[in-house]
Amino acid sequence: MPPRTQYARHGDREIAYKVVGEGDVEIVWIPSFVSHIEFYWTDASIKSWIDRIASFSRVVIFDKLGTGCSDPVDGIPTVEDRAAEIESVVKAVGMECPVLFGLSEGGPSSIYYAATHPGKVRALLLFGTFPRGATGLESPADAIAALRESGIEEKYLPTGPQIERVNEFQEAVFERWGEGEALECLVPSFSNRSALALLERLSASPGMARATITSGAALDVTDLLPTVSVPTLVVHATDDLVPVGWGRFLADKIPNARLIEVEGRDHAPWLSDPERIVGEIEEFLTGTRHAADPTRALMTVLFTDIVGSTERAADLGDARWRSLLGEHDRLTKAAVARYDGRAVKSTGDGYLATFDGPVRAIRCAEELIEELGGADLEIRAGIHTGEVEVIGDDIGGMAVHLAARVNALAEPGEILASRTVRDLVVGSGVAFVQRGEPELKGVPGRWELVAVAREGEVHGDHEEASIAEIETPNARDNMRPRDRMAATMARRAPGMMRTLGRLTTKS
Repeated sequence: MPPRTQYARHGDREIAYKVVGEGDVEIVWIPSFVSHIEFYWTDASIKSWIDRIASFSRVVIFDKLGTGCSDPVDGIPTVEDRAAEIESVVKAVGMECPVLFGLSEGGPSSIYYAATHPGKVRALLLFGTFPRGATGLESPADAIAALRESGIEEKYLPTGPQIERVNEFQEAVFERWGEGEALECLVPSFSNRSALALLERLSASPGMARATITSGAALDVTDLLPTVSVPTLVVHATDDLVPVGWGRFLADKIPNARLIEVEGRDHAPWLSDPERIVGEIEEFLTGTRHAADPTRALMTVLFTDIVGSTERAADLGDARWRSLLGEHDRLTKAAVARYDGRAVKSTGDGYLATFDGPVRAIRCAEELIEELGGADLEIRAGIHTGEVEVIGDDIGGMAVHLAARVNALAEPGEILASRTVRDLVVGSGVAFVQRGEPELKGVPGRWELVAVAREGEVHGDHEEASIAEIETPNARDNMRPRDRMAATMARRAPGMMRTLGRLTTKS
């Protein structure tokens, strides 16, 4: 269950916050204007990230005024105003000397607070942030020229394509806020567009979003950087929407700051190499890092891969093959979402996904075989249900390994499954064909495998498939008239039935 939402008094307004964890290290998470502290617990990747940070610390997460669950504001607060909000939250929680963790647009106010309250800040963490405002909707050439004229050294300047990505994001904020397009620019690997649209609408009104972007263009804490005297860790994804040059600039200008560059293009630490980031943060703050305790859960694991992918890539050439892979990934993610699954990750020429139950996994695999066949891609699928280890956004353990081995033995266009899957779908109408008990490399023992019967194929387990055809009449069909009357009274007048029951007992 998510921790309860509390409120910190700030003048005549209130700031919503949550406290997570009981560790010795105290961390205040300063978000961007895209924030809603209740929403965080609805997304597995964000919740897992928070839990991992909270495993060694006590974390305070809050929504800035005008955003999320906090009170609205008149006008846009300055960086000084935002720093004062941090102070109000710190006092409300009773923290002595916390670590500030500034994400994105929350970075400048974190820098301001650390520079002006050096005795009240233990350390400074910065992710995907910047010292000065975005470019506005300028052409890439004009934006780069303006930065160069302002004295920004050549090695920190963004590239033209980086400026174009920023402009696309800002245009989506100004013209289509609430549709998910703006956040899709920020976190391109997050596949659920409707969830992104919801987060936009929950985080800020269209006017607040536009005003924040407009005022942010004038933001500049560059002159404060040399005055930051607390230990600082700068983390930046190399292909983030916020150009990585800004991360390098911060690390070079803040005295003794350390820079960690991670692979990724998502503007969120829970999506861009989260395990490495949380490990670096833990080591930076505590001097050590511990392996995450895997959470174990029963899941149905689905592996798919493209048949003859190496040969197809050679025949089509790099450009055409990349395009085909993109279509493969798009169709796969969409199908997995339709069956309430989770697309865990691409395996290069296939996908790993999880589902709550095996029937959904089977139906999803059947749909993928048909859809991808129409896109000139033949795939095979392997399914197993078992206990997996959930570590961040990834999964591991013997169940995952076994599903991968099952997938490797599947024929083109076939859905191969373990006997465990077959036993769990009895009564679903799914029929299977026996595939023997082959040895699975790296998996102890022998495992009975079955294939989902295709159209026209002889059913090896016809009895189990036919269970779904057994008639299950309504209970009322076999009731006597007196029974039906009692049932109607129980539904319409339960109090009278209880009284009659007591009287009957006494008699």
